[in-house]
Amino acid sequence: MGWFWGIIVGGFAGWIASKVMDTNTGILMNIVLGVVGAFVANLIFGFLGVSFSGTIGNLIAGLVGAIILIYGYRALSK
Repeated sequence: MGWFWGIIVGGFAGWIASKVMDTNTGILMNIVLGVVGAFVANLIFGFLGVSFSGTIGNLIAGLVGAIILIYGYRALSK
């Protein structure tokens, strides 16, 4: 997947995650959450033998990873 398309999908995944987790993040933070979240989720699921491919797979990985990042941030900030 190209970088531009990865940013678009990552931003969308981050936006969905911010709605699911009820956070008020801006568009830049949504992109960061989605892209970094996809990386984190692919690492975690890679250890479990699960791989994501294609746009929908990357969207799911970004969403799951962004939710993990938001949850982790909330847990550490308490």
